[in-house]
Amino acid sequence: MAQPRATTAMFLALVLVATTAVAADRLRARTAGVPFDGEPGPLNAITDVPGVEVGQVTLIEGSGALRPGKGPVRTGVTAIFPKGKSYPGFVHAGTFVANGTGEMTGRALIDEIGEFSGPVVLTGSGSVGLARDAVQAWYAGKTGGDPESTFQYTLPVVAETFDGGLNDTFGQHVTRDHVFAALDTARPGPVAEGSVGGGTGMVTHGYKAGIGTSSRRVKMGGATYTVGVLVQANYGGRDQLTIAGVPVGRLLGQRAEPPPTKEGSIIVVVATDAPLLPHQLRRMALRATHGMARVGGMSGTTSGDIFLAFSTVRPEETPDGLLQIRFVDSFSLNPLLAATVLATEESIVNSLFAATSMRGINDRLVEGLPAQDVLLLLEKAGRLQSRTPSGR
Repeated sequence: MAQPRATTAMFLALVLVATTAVAADRLRARTAGVPFDGEPGPLNAITDVPGVEVGQVTLIEGSGALRPGKGPVRTGVTAIFPKGKSYPGFVHAGTFVANGTGEMTGRALIDEIGEFSGPVVLTGSGSVGLARDAVQAWYAGKTGGDPESTFQYTLPVVAETFDGGLNDTFGQHVTRDHVFAALDTARPGPVAEGSVGGGTGMVTHGYKAGIGTSSRRVKMGGATYTVGVLVQANYGGRDQLTIAGVPVGRLLGQRAEPPPTKEGSIIVVVATDAPLLPHQLRRMALRATHGMARVGGMSGTTSGDIFLAFSTVRPEETPDGLLQIRFVDSFSLNPLLAATVLATEESIVNSLFAATSMRGINDRLVEGLPAQDVLLLLEKAGRLQSRTPSGR
């Protein structure tokens, strides 16, 4: 696989360092005292699901007037590997579309056979095709271009939300090297949130947002499973925003001039280590809509609200070539469905809490969520909890 040029590599190194720093600037919502139901995993992130790895590249460059093809640039790439970079096989998956004004490549394959291979890549609308081709090229480099070895990677899963309010989105500033870097640096552990990766130029409920993540631990019988969620949030008007049941968007809207109402889009990726079949995972993907609704999302006509769920548990192959798997009874899925709802809700709120104000094309300013004002509103409503000692 070709390596990025030295200058590109140095730039990406700086970008990746900045990505880590963004997440540390503000408390996560739960840590700050926002009440959420359910028990999170140790990281309260999609990477609490064993095997899941996330890599991100953030591109921020230039200011002032929009110059198509030249900037300003406020975009990036987020890559999610279901079972790590070195895993060569498929995983069970299911999708659901709440509103289809958006794109997720590879979805037809998932809907047909209930499986996919390779990462889920998130980016801006103008970079979907390039990112898709880059994933293919990355795998071709690893397999030597052998058609039989590379065949399973010919339909990559790449999803988008529109960052054209802040970014020169059709300037296609994401390059193959950027996608390679996101794939190469994917790892387990904490996940940066807010204006990072594919979420760099995104806006949610009138405030700066982007990438958010959360997880829930679910005890079922004698087993404990994890449900992890990662969102790229870019939807909704300010007056819709609801946090912990409090209509903070309407209350905050009285204090500042909100940006124009937008419908936007959201991509939700749900991971679990529970043994599930594709039709059960589609049910989980559907439940992400309920988590979005708890924050005020309503799937407007021009919103691309597309959700994918996968399980990291693979069937065992028997000597006669058949596959066998023990899976959760479909009538026992409620705890996993509820975990999906709750982790999606918290992921969206985390994306808002993590992001800070950003200027983009034509010096357009999108304000960060005034977190302290939100906490005061929750306290007034009797909904604020004590701050948690951990960073979860």
